[in-house]
Amino acid sequence: MFLSTFEKQLDGKRRLLIPQEFRTADNGAEHRVFCFPSIEADCLEAGGDHLFAVYVEMIQSLPFGSAQRSALEWQVLGEQNRLAFDGGGRITLPESLVAEAGLGDSVMIVGLGDRFQIWSKEAWAARRAEQRKVAREGLAELGALRLAAQLKTQGGQ
Repeated sequence: MFLSTFEKQLDGKRRLLIPQEFRTADNGAEHRVFCFPSIEADCLEAGGDHLFAVYVEMIQSLPFGSAQRSALEWQVLGEQNRLAFDGGGRITLPESLVAEAGLGDSVMIVGLGDRFQIWSKEAWAARRAEQRKVAREGLAELGALRLAAQLKTQGGQ
């Protein structure tokens, strides 16, 4: 799994050191990663062979010619870059991906389980604040639902 958040430097040649714990056979990213503009946010989405297999399975489950399948094929397959690690564990991001995500010298790499995202530091800070707010609200809602279920169970006894 891809876990944790790391601040890394993107050098002048667009090389980015991927954390060693992200470069494993377990997640299919031992030798390379797949990278494309994220569908859900203004960042880059990346992962190993396992993530790629999940996307391919999802795409193939949709009817051929459907708008959803076509959009996923376009975004995931058509926009994808296979990026091999150099001897130091770095990938070189294509200029088009750097521009698409608005990446500068300092980037944030965020592990999200089966995938990771590469963010500009500024966009990451805004997204982090947004996600914390949603998580807090969701946790409070879940807690209220659990309490209501407990009270209902206790009242029915």
